[in-house]
Amino acid sequence: MSEATTTDLYEVTMALSYLREGMTGPATFSLFVRDLPPERGFLVAAGLDSALDYLSHLRVGPEDVEDFAAALHRPADELRPLRGLEFTGGIRAVPEGRIVLAGEPLLEVTAPLPEAQLVETYVLNRLSHQTLIASKAARCVLAADGRPVVDFSLRRTHGPQAGFQAARLGALVGFAGTSNVAAAAATGVAAVGTMAHSYVEAFPGEEEAFRAFARTHPGPLTLLVDTYDTEAGVRVAARVLRDLDRGPGSAVRLDSGDLAVRARALLDEAGLPDVRIIASGGLDEYAVDDLVRSRAPIDVFAVGTRVGVSADAPYLDSAYKMVEYDGRPVMKLSSAKVTAPGPKQVFRRPGCADVIALADERPPGDGTPLLETVMTGGRRTGERPTLDDGRARFAADLAGLPAAARRVRAPVAPRATVSGRLAALAADVRRRIDERMPAAGSRPSRAASAARGPLRPAAHRPVSR
Repeated sequence: MSEATTTDLYEVTMALSYLREGMTGPATFSLFVRDLPPERGFLVAAGLDSALDYLSHLRVGPEDVEDFAAALHRPADELRPLRGLEFTGGIRAVPEGRIVLAGEPLLEVTAPLPEAQLVETYVLNRLSHQTLIASKAARCVLAADGRPVVDFSLRRTHGPQAGFQAARLGALVGFAGTSNVAAAAATGVAAVGTMAHSYVEAFPGEEEAFRAFARTHPGPLTLLVDTYDTEAGVRVAARVLRDLDRGPGSAVRLDSGDLAVRARALLDEAGLPDVRIIASGGLDEYAVDDLVRSRAPIDVFAVGTRVGVSADAPYLDSAYKMVEYDGRPVMKLSSAKVTAPGPKQVFRRPGCADVIALADERPPGDGTPLLETVMTGGRRTGERPTLDDGRARFAADLAGLPAAARRVRAPVAPRATVSGRLAALAADVRRRIDERMPAAGSRPSRAASAARGPLRPAAHRPVSR
């Protein structure tokens, strides 16, 4: 069994039917997010590299066909056309780390129709989850207003792989470290962590615990001070750090930001102004924003569960829709889910005044294309991008994002518009679809047709999603 079976069953049934019908012409599918989650002013494109790895190695083998056949309760011979299927197509995509908006393609697949169909589920999963988590993490960095943020999410993410992704994506958008040792080793970001309450409880008292920890770890220490009484814990930690002359670079960690003011006062009174305060425990961008606005003297924010699972918005309204088959542009017309036909390009303009256009259009004078060719003939077209590449792209795009979109609360997301050519194509395709529809009961009313929201040129309205 290979990753070819990591797919929804209907991808298999459609791919098999296409092969039997001889429908192997080139198809283009566009992957995009219809609407941003609540309280989001932007998204950060992520997950492309893992999707390209999957596509590069995809091959349906005999065991995969056996599994498909078992799932369909059919003899394996009937699914023989699937055997040996590989991905031989091309990919144009937004590079990881770039900011994207609702309706903009994150990725477009062009491949023989059965191949482009079979990969839908896996590619959607990779890009949707990682874009979601990167976007949540980016908001934490904005909320921290220049103070370091670190990742503590591994123990409660939805599986170890999701925890690894959360750590890597945090590093992509500016996190200073992670508690995940494997992710730290793989990405080169700092591994951070100290002790649990159980460690303190294992000793007769806090002082014994702190001194024992210091004997094992000779460098700067981070001491957990709220196992029993936080003020008392800070006093004990201050005494141990001062006695051992371990102040500079050391820290105390609180599971609540509420006592940070008192902790700072106690450390300063003890002559330890260089000892930092790390806050953890149920933090996300909203809690971090509150603490920063209240001027809480916190030096580092450790975010975990709520960020690693994007607790307030745990999914993206993402879609993977065919936009062209064998040279014929296609679109979906069902209410509230209209799609735009044809392969596309997104042109980034100052202030994220983006224009979604057809792929062969020339950019406006102040626009630069977002989608790049990253795969041709089933193989990558360039070197594997580094985490530093993604960081640089994110930093540059964030600097150009309107302030209203960067707000943690009540952000205002920029809205992409469509080019005149794309709007005209959509109108033409819709007209041809309507002409093919039955003249009687199944034809939608004018009101229903209007509710579908026809695409119009950039000067007139935002893109329909």
